[in-house]
Amino acid sequence: MEIEKQSSLNKDVSLSMEEENGTNPKISRYWIQRYVLFSKYDEGIKMDEEGWYSVTPEEIPIKQAERCRGKVVIDCFSGVGGNTIQFAKVCSSVIAIDIDPVRIEMAINNAMVYGVANNVDYVVGDFIHLAPSLKGDVLFLSPPWGGPTYSQVESFKLDMLQPIDGYTLFKIAQSITSNIIIFLPKNVDIAQLEELACLSSPPLTLEIEENYVGGKLIAITAYFSCNAV
Repeated sequence: MEIEKQSSLNKDVSLSMEEENGTNPKISRYWIQRYVLFSKYDEGIKMDEEGWYSVTPEEIPIKQAERCRGKVVIDCFSGVGGNTIQFAKVCSSVIAIDIDPVRIEMAINNAMVYGVANNVDYVVGDFIHLAPSLKGDVLFLSPPWGGPTYSQVESFKLDMLQPIDGYTLFKIAQSITSNIIIFLPKNVDIAQLEELACLSSPPLTLEIEENYVGGKLIAITAYFSCNAV
């Protein structure tokens, strides 16, 4: 049994080393872009496999955060903390939520690398269940898109979001605030976002921002509000 434990430990260490030098085939194409994801990557940034393909390239969260300057922001699916870090730089405070305790540990580490950990309250839990107890000025949603395969569909529908469909998720978000930011695939069905805004009571303002990195469209950010965020 002891030999099996040691073998498992060696496997974990090996995987970690593969991730550090980009030789893990599952993350190699993302590792090449490590400084695009985190400009301070070499200063101790930690990520798991999901973090590599789900963290937002740094220049996008910088722009998103600027729209929330001085506000209390709830980052509902914080992951390894790329967005949280940028919110923490300019917002009055940030609540960062993730269901995975290991990912929260990574997010705390990464916020420390950027010197903003003291401006963030980290919560391990499911946003959907925590929502009734949350208060904030702006709610940021970057829910899982279902992995890299999202790009293979012609039109990404809101019911493809995880862990629940986008319509239900949006309704939960509205119970906290009408100022909602959603980060979505570039191929998302814009008509569905317009429907969310129009069917809200009162109707919400919707602004669509196309997000480019290196001249390439990679995603869109939808800003919903009763008043300008």
